[in-house]
Amino acid sequence: MSLSAHLTELKKKHATLSTQVEEAQRSPGMDDLHVAKLKKQKLRLKEEIERLST
Repeated sequence: MSLSAHLTELKKKHATLSTQVEEAQRSPGMDDLHVAKLKKQKLRLKEEIERLST
């Protein structure tokens, strides 16, 4: 897999996680721990994207 394809895939996963976090925060019954896990995954992806982009 080329670097640009890998970055594209990471960006898609980041966008998906972003949507999941937003939906989870709007759900009144959603566990805060689950939201925190999603946010950590999202942050790891963002850091990986930034690292590979430089």
